[in-house]
Amino acid sequence: MTNIHSIGTQLHDEEIALLNTLRAARRKARADQAALTTGQKVADAVAAGMGSWPFIIIQSVMLVAWMTANVIGFIQAWDPYPFILLNLVLSFQAAYAAPFIMMSQNRQSAIDRAEAKGDYDVNRKAELEIELLHQKFDLLREREFAELLAIIGKLEARIEALTAKG
Repeated sequence: MTNIHSIGTQLHDEEIALLNTLRAARRKARADQAALTTGQKVADAVAAGMGSWPFIIIQSVMLVAWMTANVIGFIQAWDPYPFILLNLVLSFQAAYAAPFIMMSQNRQSAIDRAEAKGDYDVNRKAELEIELLHQKFDLLREREFAELLAIIGKLEARIEALTAKG
């Protein structure tokens, strides 16, 4: 049992060492990725800006002002109802913003995948360490059991010696 235990312990130790190496490599890669390119910074800024309440409120106010100005006609109605020019502007805005948002989402997905892989490795390492602790407890229990059996054997021998004398 001790040989099997030592082999199992060695395998666990090797896998834990591998996981530690992977963790160090991931930390280095994360540090390297921390320096964002200009395009990534722009994509993140556009996505953050367009996904904010100030943007939604400002855009809503502008849309209402556009439609009001064209319906009431304070200024010459440059885009009468059904607001075809407004639809064109909004379509252009959506078509132009979509790639920025997708770039930012793709980068965030890659970050999330890397973090999930790291979490998985941490969980795997914890599981291996728990298994190793179980093996150590089992080994201690076996040793303790063997010692108890030896003590019982000695006691039986004493009892037999005492009964043989008496």
